[in-house]
Formats: sequence, C-alpha cells, structure tokens
Amino acid sequence: MPSFSTLQFSISDRIATLTIDNGKVNAINTALARDLHAAFLEVEGNDTIDGLVLAGRPHCFSAGLDVMMLATSDHQGLADFFAAYLTALQSMVRLDKPMVAAMTGFAPAGGTILALTADYRIMARGEKHTVGMNEFNMSLQIPKMMADIYAYYLGEPRAWADIQAARMYDSEAAVTHGLVNESLPEEEVLPRAQAYCRRLARVHPPVFKRTKRYLRRGLLAAVDQNVEGMVEVIAEDFKDPVFKKMMELFVSKLR
Repeated sequence: MPSFSTLQFSISDRIATLTIDNGKVNAINTALARDLHAAFLEVEGNDTIDGLVLAGRPHCFSAGLDVMMLATSDHQGLADFFAAYLTALQSMVRLDKPMVAAMTGFAPAGGTILALTADYRIMARGEKHTVGMNEFNMSLQIPKMMADIYAYYLGEPRAWADIQAARMYDSEAAVTHGLVNESLPEEEVLPRAQAYCRRLARVHPPVFKRTKRYLRRGLLAAVDQNVEGMVEVIAEDFKDPVFKKMMELFVSKLR
C-alpha cells in the first residue's frame, strides 16, 4: 500500500479512501498536490481498487490553496506549485473509476475545485462548512482550469456572478445550486460516500468508464489544457506589483 506525507490511504472491500491530512486546515500546497496526483495514478492502475472516496478530517475538507505559501514563494516555487496542482486536477478528473467526495467540512476555493472533480459530492452540514470561490475577497487570480471546472457546473453566467460576489454556500444551498449532491450530518458523510461509491462500483467497469466519459465531456475539456502555458500566465499575474503588495500585507497580518 502506498504511503504519502499529506494523505492517509486505505482500502476496504476494494474501495480506496484518501483522507487529506495536511496541517490544521488541509491547505493545498506543493506536497499535497503531488501526493494527490500520485495517489490517483495509483488508484487508476491498481486492479484491486474499484472506486475512490476523497475525504478530509472531521469538520475539515480543505481550506483551499495555501495562501501563505503562495505569498512567500519565489517565482520557481510558484511555478512548481501550480504545475503540481493543475496536473493533480487533470489526474483527478480523468480517473475512469467511480470517485465520491466526502466533504467532511469547509471547502472554499481550491477545496471546492478538488470536490468538483468527483462524480458525486456529499457535504457536512454546519454554519462554517461552505463551498464557493471567494478569491476576489483578496484580489486573487483564479487560474483558467479552476474557472473552467467551476463554470462546468454552474454555467458561465452564474459562475461569473458568484465569483464577482465571492459567494459562498452552505451544504444545503450548495445542493440547490448543483455544487453538491447531498447534505448530511458530519458523522454520516464518510459512511454514505463509501456506500455510494460501492454502488457505483457494481456497474460493469467498461460501461461505467465509457458513460462517465460521455457525460463529463465538458469537464474533461476543462482540464485538457497545456499546464506549462497556464503556469506561465499565473506566474505573470503574481509579478504584478499591486498584487505583491497585497500579499505582503496579508503575510504581515498573519504574523
């Protein structure tokens, strides 16, 4: 069984569970992005695994991109992170086996995008458990691949309106707007996700694989992009002097 520094990996009854375990809020950094990519490749190529559940710790799925890391990284560090993160998103969307997201807590911004790579999403209820793209609160750029994934679910006009407002949804509102499929008490999320994944895994694999590709063509197209070119654009955004000043202020407040 593979071992990762930022993920817990287990297999039960041919269903793998990947639990994000990366610091207090499961922020997405380079190590986590690389581990996710490697783990999804492992699941894809492992004949003893029929499906995958991606989860977080209780009351925490992922707080999104590690903003402190982004604010303190040099040009190469930023390029390495975004290359790893976008590559991870590609491997997650391209997984041919069933994938269910057990959103055990808050999942804003980059956490939302991780969940949206799944075939089905189950989210914990709770006042602080929210999903959505709130980057504009900090004038953070949303990379094209992330924007395209979000727009796949909401449509471009609604996605753009949400991003302008930095709108966040609790689990019940997220169900209404199509970002989440089920809203449950936190303790029921993971067992329900594993049960649903097992149900999907009972579908004849070639049938599931082909149909998944047919009905997620738009999502596959969203990640079928040149990562190197996208990283260059992102790196240019981070060179903007106004943005760099905002990042410096953010870091000073955290310290």
